[in-house]
Amino acid sequence: MNISLKQLNVFSSITQHNTLTAAAEALYLSKAAVSMALAELEKQLGHPLFDRVNNRLILNQEGHKLLPLADELLSRANNISQLFDADHAFSGQLKIGASDTVGNHVVPGLLSQFRQQSQHFSQSVVISNSRLICQKLLDYELDIGLIEGKSHHPELVAHQFSHDQMCIIAAPHIAISQQTQCVFSDLEQSQWVLREAGSGSREFFLRTIAPHIEAWHEVFELNTTEALINSVAAGLGLGCLSTLAAQYAINDGRVTQLQLPHNNNTLNMQRPFWLVVHKDKYHSPLLTSFIAFCHQWGNT
Repeated sequence: MNISLKQLNVFSSITQHNTLTAAAEALYLSKAAVSMALAELEKQLGHPLFDRVNNRLILNQEGHKLLPLADELLSRANNISQLFDADHAFSGQLKIGASDTVGNHVVPGLLSQFRQQSQHFSQSVVISNSRLICQKLLDYELDIGLIEGKSHHPELVAHQFSHDQMCIIAAPHIAISQQTQCVFSDLEQSQWVLREAGSGSREFFLRTIAPHIEAWHEVFELNTTEALINSVAAGLGLGCLSTLAAQYAINDGRVTQLQLPHNNNTLNMQRPFWLVVHKDKYHSPLLTSFIAFCHQWGNT
């Protein structure tokens, strides 16, 4: 068996782009060259690596077995040059996924400090809800995820690296906003504007707030925090979200933060931020350094 790095690179590119044409464009190769490299790799392995569906190549079970090893070998090959170049400690692009609050309010400052410390300036950031970020990690489309909701998928490893504070907001003109402090009975029959399924904010509400309210109603499900804040400000319902995300609207008087009792530890509004990687992901020097930096950053 004589598998080349070129064949593995073609295989990896196809997993990211799903068609021979798109993979060929990304690799600056002809479609025929990409097709030939894939065919030779599958011949040597004795197994097809993709299911062919309507001109798309969908990674099959055998392909999923090869992908983490191919990813590791390609990453190690890309890092060889580092051994002989003291001026460039890190090479390659770091692909980061972040959930909404982390991506908009944490990652910009974190990345700025990481760039200053490491002098590495090639990172990409995908912002989506926690569930979709985890799916991209499972599909090896991302190197690391920084999310609000912990994943329990057996293929993913999660470690807490920081935390934030959650809050409940309401429109300033509604009655409950005039109270100095609220109790849970004030929230009976309340209406709520919530983030979509898969978001960390929704998970927190359902796990921490909802069990204290016997009857509540969801009036809207929205997939952006700004839309949620605007809907709450318009009086459509209450909202539960990160204080980081709500702070500007609270300061501007667009919404009011409700004060709930914290006695006897009945309500803990703090939630963790999680650092998530695939258990089979190769930890390049760049990825290892970034993980260590995130933990250091979270402890300052």
